[in-house]
Amino acid sequence: MTNLKIFLLFLITIVLLLSVNLFSQTYKIVDTNQDEFYGNTGSITEPNVGSAFYGQDATYSGNQPSYTDNGDGTITDNITGLMWVKTCDLNGDGIINADDKLSYTESLAAADTFSLATYEDWRLPTIKEQYSLIIFSGMDPSGFSGSNDNLIPFIDTDYFGFNYGDENAGERIIDAQMATSTLYVSTTMMGDETMFGVNFADGRIKGYGTGPMPNQTEDKLFYVYFVRGNTDYGINIFEDNSDGTVTDNATGLMWTKDDNGEGIIWEEALEYAESSTTSGYSDWRLPNAKELQSIVDYSRSPSTTSSAAINPIFNCSTITDEGRETNYPFFWTSTTHANWTSNNYGSAAVYLCFGEALGFMESMPPGSGDYTLMDVHGAGSQRSDPKTGDPADFPNGNGPQGDVVRIFNYVRLVRDISADINNTEILNKQLQIYPNPVDETLNFNLQNTDEILNYSIISSTGQIMMSGSWSNEGISAINIEMLKSGIYFLSIKTSTEVYYNKFVKK
Repeated sequence: MTNLKIFLLFLITIVLLLSVNLFSQTYKIVDTNQDEFYGNTGSITEPNVGSAFYGQDATYSGNQPSYTDNGDGTITDNITGLMWVKTCDLNGDGIINADDKLSYTESLAAADTFSLATYEDWRLPTIKEQYSLIIFSGMDPSGFSGSNDNLIPFIDTDYFGFNYGDENAGERIIDAQMATSTLYVSTTMMGDETMFGVNFADGRIKGYGTGPMPNQTEDKLFYVYFVRGNTDYGINIFEDNSDGTVTDNATGLMWTKDDNGEGIIWEEALEYAESSTTSGYSDWRLPNAKELQSIVDYSRSPSTTSSAAINPIFNCSTITDEGRETNYPFFWTSTTHANWTSNNYGSAAVYLCFGEALGFMESMPPGSGDYTLMDVHGAGSQRSDPKTGDPADFPNGNGPQGDVVRIFNYVRLVRDISADINNTEILNKQLQIYPNPVDETLNFNLQNTDEILNYSIISSTGQIMMSGSWSNEGISAINIEMLKSGIYFLSIKTSTEVYYNKFVKK
């Protein structure tokens, strides 16, 4: 292959990488807003690299939440491009309570006729759209009684109107489930049609029956936030890299194609991720809750597709579940699921169910001691497990639906594909630029070569801004005074090699 063809192929590859990283991310994941560090029970000081609990959610900062209040009852999410109604006070009486709630069927119908701020294209959000709003600086109030004034929900109340369950109407504090348009492809409980909803009171995704609750005649009711814009949000663009990794070009994240193959405790999951060199990359991490939820495939389930709730481009381990049936694992995230109690308030971590969200449901009346294992919330739910302990201590699960407690959960790793451009060691170990950022003169150093044929300076959009060629004159500097401030890439082609590196023009 000629030198020119080598150079052109290399340039095309870089431009494609740039276009994916900078311009094609239609599904940007908003960070969880968790900035506190946790051990197995409570908060700790920030761990150092290589120490216990390093690599958890707060270690990594992603796309920080950013909203704009448009002053017309709408909120724009500056990361996702989605526009939301500001409040779930649908009847406009200034109070968010049970009177504002709608059934699943009513929510769909209301979205079709909803009008606000001259916009007519509102819709009921998908579960992935709704989950984009969750933040894990909240505290789970499960089991709490009393005033909710000091409780912290899992949504930014500086922008969004929110309230807990309406206790005056006989609801629990945690009854703040939100309606979405995403139905479970299977059923839960005793064959109930099920809708996935986000609960911003307790920080979970669960499947909820769309019909009446037990001993009720009316369909279950939900709070609603309508959404509009970015209809591509939540749609993955997967690419098998044929090296044991899968890239999602919609989110800008790369995943391991295989999971780790065994259940481990949370601390071990963090250590496993930080020490992994799978496929030659050393910057793997344990995904946070929102990153991992982004690869859940809500069109799949064990009972309908005989698979995990994940795209078949991935491989997923099977397990023998608590009912001795073939099923699929829960997967750890790096996110702590904090609760309101003073003791052990950081003792649980978030997991995503890629198999059925099993629970031991007690037969009526309560206290009967007769439990039935069933899919209580659906594959694709997000719950939490103790970070350490013995699952045998929870023979009937945990919580009102008896969520099975495994503690030893599986791991799938993630990394940022933008690192392939930002990490100069990956791009080129021989071309050195100094200093960087650069003012007017671009100084560079090539190792193991004494011949320079030509150079190109390429913009972040792939446009060649400068180019030139030399004979062997030992040139090691380029005047870039004419370039505007920004990010550029220097490519130098010799008779045998192409060298590449990124620099910043001041």
